[in-house]
Amino acid sequence: MSTAVSVYHGRFGRACIYKMNRPMTTHAHREGHLTFLLDGRDSGQEISGRMYELTHESACAINPWEPHDFRPGDEIEGGLLLILYIQPIWFLEVGRSATSALRFGRTRIEITETIFRSIHKVTNLLLDSYADDRFDGYLYELTQECFDQSWQWQPQSALYGNKMAGFTDFRVRKSIQYMTTRLGSEIELDEVARESGLSRPHFYKLFRQQTGVTPNLYWNTLRMERAIDKLTQTELSVTDISYDLGFSCQSGFTRFFCSNVGMAPTDYRRVAHIL
Repeated sequence: MSTAVSVYHGRFGRACIYKMNRPMTTHAHREGHLTFLLDGRDSGQEISGRMYELTHESACAINPWEPHDFRPGDEIEGGLLLILYIQPIWFLEVGRSATSALRFGRTRIEITETIFRSIHKVTNLLLDSYADDRFDGYLYELTQECFDQSWQWQPQSALYGNKMAGFTDFRVRKSIQYMTTRLGSEIELDEVARESGLSRPHFYKLFRQQTGVTPNLYWNTLRMERAIDKLTQTELSVTDISYDLGFSCQSGFTRFFCSNVGMAPTDYRRVAHIL
């Protein structure tokens, strides 16, 4: 059974230590995403259709809205992972630079001695009973080191062209707004297409061009984010949260949460802290 060891939320996003022994379904996040193997057998992640190893020598960097999954190397003992979900706007503000968005130049990150030390500092604070005022600095340092390495062998023009992008088509923005306001309901994506004024095939094609993911994956991401917010910011029961998100029963919500986050919602709530 996968379990949450430590979870911290803040302006930076989320920083988590998980014990993982179960696969996760393909999902996405609006944050930049870094995964490090702390202990256990080599694991893997399929990112945008390509497999990458997660080892003690290499980590994975995943861009905002990039589809990915997780595949444990040991489905009995599991592995211990440090997983970071970094808000792009926090990364820009802390670095006092607006030259580029938090988009990595490549997926594979080599665990250099410098990155290893940064991982150790972040992990130690997460395993303490509280994360002190050094946490943001350590977290930014680790993210920046991985970001710089990911662009090390890329053309400078690619880095400077790496601007913060938005969804430019008003019909896609309208569909996202519609989905956001309907998180407490069961919706059909054909209904979303109609609300956007598009046929189903045109809607799916345009949505994927603009966002990089399918409408269904985007919808699941919105529900996952709302679930995490309610678990960490309210005292609602898991049953009430499941109904608020349009699930007909708690077991369906728990399966959804496990496949997208990696563990049961009650386990996540047990260790989550907000800075």
